[in-house]
Amino acid sequence: MELARRVGVYGVLRDSERILVVREGREPAVWSLPGGLVTHAEHPERAVVRAVSGQIGSTVAVGRLLAVVADVTTLAQEGVSLHTDRLLFEVTARNGTPGSTGGGEVETRWVTPEEAARLPLTPFSAELLGLPVTPLPAGTHRSTEPIPQTHPDRRLRFGAYGLVTDPAGRILLTQIADGYPGAGKWHLPGGGTDHGEQPTTGLLRELVEEGGQLGRVVELLGVDNLHNPAALGPEGRPLDWHGVRVIYRVLVDVPTDAVVTESAGGSTARAGWFTRAQAADLPLTGIAASAIGQRGR
Repeated sequence: MELARRVGVYGVLRDSERILVVREGREPAVWSLPGGLVTHAEHPERAVVRAVSGQIGSTVAVGRLLAVVADVTTLAQEGVSLHTDRLLFEVTARNGTPGSTGGGEVETRWVTPEEAARLPLTPFSAELLGLPVTPLPAGTHRSTEPIPQTHPDRRLRFGAYGLVTDPAGRILLTQIADGYPGAGKWHLPGGGTDHGEQPTTGLLRELVEEGGQLGRVVELLGVDNLHNPAALGPEGRPLDWHGVRVIYRVLVDVPTDAVVTESAGGSTARAGWFTRAQAADLPLTGIAASAIGQRGR
């Protein structure tokens, strides 16, 4: 079975205690958070503005990132196992609060969380909202979001990275190995998630592989977007890379010497603990500089 991946973005639009949900088409009667898929090279924050505004007919502004989850759907007829990473943003309407509508291709409705829990809601919407996830009956809902088409020279990589600290306030950083984009720079621990893997699970796995540390995720910080149209890596030819990278704050309660294990896959040359003053003197990747509050070099 072919493995495919995509990234979806969704918005929580609030009116007092109510949230806005949408239904595309008249049948089947399945509701969802407004949103859609990220296109190649598109920043998730711009994508959610585009997708939500287009669905509800009202321009929105994006706020903070609230939650990230992943799910896998098996599309037997297409022979595809489809992994979707889904990001939930807080959004606000710029030109007035949209009302409930019941016509056209997209229907909108304001509901309380309790009312949302009683609706036939897409499982990912329920999970993102922290509501009980109730599987939909077989054949009830077919996603209108397209299956991504493979491209020989394009790559989508969804990754989870950590601003990893210990009780003394030191920061764990990893150095990118020769032969990889950014070689020699110091980077946040983390990396691409595996098919079927939740972002936090992938981050904690990478933390063990790249630094030999056991940590716990304490906060979701935000999302970073990387587009390199001519990235040269181990493939030996330039590739059009699009990386969507969520960033978490991670605490290592009992730090040990930083050790790169063989399972890191060769992209990490070494790892180390640094004070903020020491990190300021290192050549940092953009995402590391942003997370630490330093300028890249």
